[in-house]
Amino acid sequence: MNIIKTDALVIGGGAAGMAAAVEIVERGYKTILIERDNNTGGVLNQCIHNGFGLHVFKTELTGPEYANLFQKQMNEKGVEIHSNVFVLNIDNENKSVITVTSKGMCEYRTKVLIMCTGARERPFGNLRIPGDRPAGIYTAGVAQKFVNLMNILPGNKAFVLGSGDIGLIMARRLTLEGMEVKGVAELMPFPGGLARNIVQCLDDFDIPLHLSTSVVNVKGKKRLESITLCEFDKETREPLKNSIRDVEVDTLILSVGLIPQNELIEELVDIDCVNRGAVVDNYGRTSKEWIFAAGNNVAVYDLVDFVTLEGKNAGQSAAEYISKGNLPEKYREVLRGENVGVITPVRVCTEGAPFTFFIRPKKSMDKARVIICDGLKVVTKIAVKPAEMIDITISSELLKEIRKRGIEKIKIDIEEVK
Repeated sequence: MNIIKTDALVIGGGAAGMAAAVEIVERGYKTILIERDNNTGGVLNQCIHNGFGLHVFKTELTGPEYANLFQKQMNEKGVEIHSNVFVLNIDNENKSVITVTSKGMCEYRTKVLIMCTGARERPFGNLRIPGDRPAGIYTAGVAQKFVNLMNILPGNKAFVLGSGDIGLIMARRLTLEGMEVKGVAELMPFPGGLARNIVQCLDDFDIPLHLSTSVVNVKGKKRLESITLCEFDKETREPLKNSIRDVEVDTLILSVGLIPQNELIEELVDIDCVNRGAVVDNYGRTSKEWIFAAGNNVAVYDLVDFVTLEGKNAGQSAAEYISKGNLPEKYREVLRGENVGVITPVRVCTEGAPFTFFIRPKKSMDKARVIICDGLKVVTKIAVKPAEMIDITISSELLKEIRKRGIEKIKIDIEEVK
């Protein structure tokens, strides 16, 4: 078996992985990024719409443009990119990663490992919808790849299940390519995507959005012929039987959420039951000190810029770990209080540098305030929505105050302002 030694190994060449690799190699350490696809960039390569880069590059970019800027940085700074590499196993004791390629197996031995494996789309089988499994049912990402990279239309008449951002964007994209998009259904009483995408992708194209509605059956033998829609009670989520109706379509696009991909490390590190991703502290460090994680395999973000920033943070921390051999060990747990769902990080080392909490509220509020440590820090926000993450910077002064007061658990609440 071929053995390759490196200072840092990054698994995953999406936004987080590329950002982490650049940060480490800039600090003088040999860095290898392994990617199972032909090219780095991940899903960015098929996202030809704009809206990326406003936070990181201070300009609006398409997905391929965003990826290309990091690809250039990696090439200029000397990141080694090993593509078409599939990871089989991670050995915690020996700090090594076993992989396979078309040329055979290989062992990477490293000082630090940065997991940036992203998230996968929830498939049709997870939805437990009755009916056959005819052709014509695709996840939004697969449909996007068909249209944007392969120049193939998935059908003629489509319906989108789920109001996540990629589903909204594909509703517009399919319309622009000549398909008839009959509507978007969302089980929750509020949209799952960003407000700007509701306006730009649905309202501007007269595509109806059906809230508290879902698909309860699919019909068709070889090809999808129709779907059955049903409305649900907003409070109890019980089906309203009188609302059942059929819609004739040959294509169903699924935008029903993402699942963080942590199969490689789920038995090695702590996994958060709410985020469904690796538990990390504000260094991006997992419960194994040499393994770091960043991006959608930690928590599903709504902006690729946030993914990039977390990748940068993990890369900087990994480089510091290589340099010093350790990082501060004592951490404080983060407790989810009122109306707090997904949050990262979920552990905080108060000896660290300033960092950002990314928080997804459980429900919408016209006006709310975020309360950290029983009022030690209070931030007022307008129009809090589950579709949009709240980002709150924690300063060095606040971390010092937490240490001074001996606070062991950092509780975060989101309260409605009357």
